[in-house]
Amino acid sequence: MMQYKGYFANVEFDDEAHIFHGEVINLRDVITFESDCVDGLRQEFEDSVDDYLEFCVSRNEEPERPFSGQFVVRIEPNLHRQIFIDAKKSNKSLNSWVTEKLASAVSAERNVNQVDY
Repeated sequence: MMQYKGYFANVEFDDEAHIFHGEVINLRDVITFESDCVDGLRQEFEDSVDDYLEFCVSRNEEPERPFSGQFVVRIEPNLHRQIFIDAKKSNKSLNSWVTEKLASAVSAERNVNQVDY
């Protein structure tokens, strides 16, 4: 995972073509980059993000910014009810309760996937 100016990218290696190619993952707009060497990969990523930002300025458009902090989740009504009740029992808003649970799940997932060398 690469990060630059709040933008994150996944990178893959194409063994057949002998190139690294990446894509910014936290936008709806498409920003891609590639390089035939590891040393050039970061520069290509940063150049692609900078080009995107400059392109937006040239068109007098606001660049899409990574994530607003809001998203819609569709769940079964019974689960919605259970979550609401648990949030009330904890004396928390539904948003606070869900945010806490999601943060805990992400933290636990990262701990499980951590590799010790």
